[in-house]
Amino acid sequence: MFSVIACIRDEHDIRLIFVAAAICLIGSLATMLLFSRAQECRSQQRSYWVAAAAFASGVSIWATHFIAMLAYDGGLPISYGLSLTILSVVFAILGSWFAIAVAFEWDNTFSFAVGGMLMALGIASMHFTGMQAIQAPAILAHDPSRTLAAIAAGAVLAALSFVAFFRMGGYRRIVLGTLLLVLAICALHFTAMSGVTLTPDPTVEAATLSIDRIVLAGIIMAASMGLVLIALGAAFVDRHLTDLRGFANASLEGMLIVRDGRVIDANERFVAISGWSLQRLIGKSPEDFLTLGASIRPEEATSRETALFSRSGRAIPVEVVIRTITYRGHECRVLVVRDLTERRQAQQMIEHLAHHDTLTDLPNRAFFDERIRQALQMAEHKGTEVAVFCLDLDRFKAINDVFGHAEGDRILCKVAGILRRSAEDSDTVARLGGDEFAIIQPGQSQPEGARRLAERILAEFAAEMDTARDPTAVGVSLGIAIYPRDGHSAEQLYCNADIALYRVKHTSRGFACFFDADMDETVRTRRQIESDLRQAILRRQLHIDYQPILDAQTGDISGYEALLRWDHPVRGVIEPDTFIPIAEESGSIIQLGEWVLEQACIEAARWHDKVSIAVNVSPVQFMVPTLYDQVAQILTRTGLDPHRLELEITEAALMRDRLVVLSTLQRLHRLGVRVVMDDFGTGYSSLSNLRAFPFDKIKVDRSFTGALEHDPAARSIVRAIIGLGHSLNMPVVTEGVETESQRRIVVEEGCAQLQGFLLGKPDIEPSSRFAASDRTVA
Repeated sequence: MFSVIACIRDEHDIRLIFVAAAICLIGSLATMLLFSRAQECRSQQRSYWVAAAAFASGVSIWATHFIAMLAYDGGLPISYGLSLTILSVVFAILGSWFAIAVAFEWDNTFSFAVGGMLMALGIASMHFTGMQAIQAPAILAHDPSRTLAAIAAGAVLAALSFVAFFRMGGYRRIVLGTLLLVLAICALHFTAMSGVTLTPDPTVEAATLSIDRIVLAGIIMAASMGLVLIALGAAFVDRHLTDLRGFANASLEGMLIVRDGRVIDANERFVAISGWSLQRLIGKSPEDFLTLGASIRPEEATSRETALFSRSGRAIPVEVVIRTITYRGHECRVLVVRDLTERRQAQQMIEHLAHHDTLTDLPNRAFFDERIRQALQMAEHKGTEVAVFCLDLDRFKAINDVFGHAEGDRILCKVAGILRRSAEDSDTVARLGGDEFAIIQPGQSQPEGARRLAERILAEFAAEMDTARDPTAVGVSLGIAIYPRDGHSAEQLYCNADIALYRVKHTSRGFACFFDADMDETVRTRRQIESDLRQAILRRQLHIDYQPILDAQTGDISGYEALLRWDHPVRGVIEPDTFIPIAEESGSIIQLGEWVLEQACIEAARWHDKVSIAVNVSPVQFMVPTLYDQVAQILTRTGLDPHRLELEITEAALMRDRLVVLSTLQRLHRLGVRVVMDDFGTGYSSLSNLRAFPFDKIKVDRSFTGALEHDPAARSIVRAIIGLGHSLNMPVVTEGVETESQRRIVVEEGCAQLQGFLLGKPDIEPSSRFAASDRTVA
């Protein structure tokens, strides 16, 4: 150590030593900064920065060595051979490149340590090659131990420099890596120089330097520092430009830089959008692939939608904004190009979804309304006709309930396919909701065109939907209205087609029906009644009459039946046979049935005689799962004894959800409510129903009672029903008794109770009559 210090102090020009150290420090700092840049890059760009770092490192190492050699004063005139001096520079640069390349190849601690050791070997090869370039009248000798110590010290310090750079972060790795690399270079050089001996030899001819050592050192320092600073400056400039380009390439918009009407640069996004390579874009006019026109000005902040023509010739919808910037020292225009393809596709998808059914992809109601208005306008202009179809699927609700919604969706899609195949290209097939479909048929001679289309649809359904073999098959019913004979507006045509559909659904399903005026009046009346019926309770238009039920043997009143009546303010008294079916179809029977039951129980609770009250229950009411709770709550609120309440049902109630209905009846029976089989002998009249549930009474339908006097068959049926009731221990009530002869016959047959006009007509509340009679007695 002391010999190295003594060598520096005694045998070197201290001024040049400081110059060499400064060059070494600046070169090592540049090397570490270029290391950092190389580490940030990947693939091809990294190799460029490895080469730049090797160049900066090699030049600074060589310059440090050469200036330090110029500072060396061995007591003899010294010159340097040109070829070996140049070779030493090459060794310095190649050794640095190999060391740095190894370090970055695997990019781990071990590879950087190995790279540092190889850097030391590169420094050593440069050093000893440069020493061999010395030309002096002396013999040059090296101390082997000092040489090995120099290489070892350089290897350790260079490896520590590389590892410190790799393992540390931030500015610390730059500072520590630079200092350790400076120490590695200086330690190797001066340790090796401390072991150099120049022995004078007169036989060796030496050329003298023609230029002062200080001047030569200045020239070398300026040249080497210039090269190092150029490499370092290139790193900063490239980092700035590369970051700007990376920032531009990260943009989701394409960018074109235009100067003097020609493209001079573009980012990667524009290349990706257009399909043009950057080389093909540069030098072209933007109008060669963009439709700009003169409406877009750089000073305006507005954007414009236009077309970009790709390399394949496809027109791409884009949005363009132009700005003015300073680029590469010149005022340029930058065209910001945004690809609108996905936006247009999204808009088209949204528009499609807004106008089409998501399940079947058929036009929806909004699109149907738009199309029918367009078709009517065209027909009015050309004097042609338009047919409007309303279609409804038969059995669909039952299939959807039994097999589930997934199967229902499959059927709807299959129906949509059938309708598409049946219709022509000019027709519009739409799904309006649920199992409701509609078709607009323009440009055909009517009604022949509509009839042909209806026949094709029915034929397709017959072929695709075999209801005899496939339990999920559905039928279809069609209602048809034709413009202009059946209406002039879209609303009127659709309404009339719906009226025709209503007719076919209630007469013979699975057919097509054309609208006519008589049909319109009938359906309108029915729909008006349906509408008025929903408000009848609130408007107090409904009331209940009570018809007595008499004991056949004693003639005493054993109960009353509650009968609903409707006093319409315009139509007068509407018979139950008219409005009850409408109420059942519309669902308003649920509200009506609950109201009748409560009013009847309130009335019965006022009677002095504890006779029964009979109330009819519609099959539709059994579809409400809370029917039992309704009955129980009404009995609780009114205080009526459950044993006094009789619920009359028909066998139709047992045809749907039989097990659920029977379960409800059994719960009501356990509550104490009596259940009566009404209208027995009509409809299904299945004996299994009498076996499945212990009815409290059987009621003979009035149609048989009315025929007793002249139809022996009717008398036989009544006799059989009464006998069946006796066998099952069920009392039989005969309703519709209107003559003495009828009364006598049913009494002779053993009927338990009688009801009819002969015995008592429906009248006001018995409690009102009782109150009036009490006042008369008083």
